[in-house]
Amino acid sequence: MPRIGIIVVAGGSGSRMGASVPKQFLPLAGKPILVHTVERLLQALPDAQIVIALPQEETDRWHDISGEYGLDGTHTVIHGGATRFESVKNALAHIKECDIVAVHDGVRPFVSEGLIERVISSALSHGTAVPAIAPADSFRTIAQDGHSQPTDRTALRAIQTPQAFSYELLRKAYDAAEYAASFTDDASVVEHYGSRIHLCEGDPANIKITTPFHMTLAQALLDIENGTKI
Repeated sequence: MPRIGIIVVAGGSGSRMGASVPKQFLPLAGKPILVHTVERLLQALPDAQIVIALPQEETDRWHDISGEYGLDGTHTVIHGGATRFESVKNALAHIKECDIVAVHDGVRPFVSEGLIERVISSALSHGTAVPAIAPADSFRTIAQDGHSQPTDRTALRAIQTPQAFSYELLRKAYDAAEYAASFTDDASVVEHYGSRIHLCEGDPANIKITTPFHMTLAQALLDIENGTKI
């Protein structure tokens, strides 16, 4: 069996949510979003080593939550950085040598077992695996002068997490890089290092909760999963 490490990035502030607590701690069907996420990862990969990157000032809150929901001992908590790049780099220092490292957003609580298995399998085959979905909307590109023109959506993909990479590749990519604004995810760091990115099939239900609308959508998805709505 491959040895798997998982980094959960949970450094959000909740500013776009307009909430008094960071979005990863907001209740969804009675449980904090981050609890849902960690439980899904544990269900799919019970033997994986999990490292959660949190803001330093939120670690006590998470320790209390973790104990309440029986998650103590299932993961390691580390202090994140000012950027996602720094948080992942800090977390990598706490991942023991393994075959594959997956990096997942803490506020994507609907990650499915099938998607996780697909990403890990692709990473084992290709060294990199990034889930992506084809957009349904039309797009326009806005030029500096404010004018716009249509963009061919068939050439576009919406990128999700978990993104998975060989342990050695991800570690070397982060060790070699200095933070840049273009590093919007782990794939961009690995690509900057010189490696090609392999896309695999994502999941439309694997939403990232960042706004109040997403909370409404998340509750609807849970209702569908639980059979309380059709």
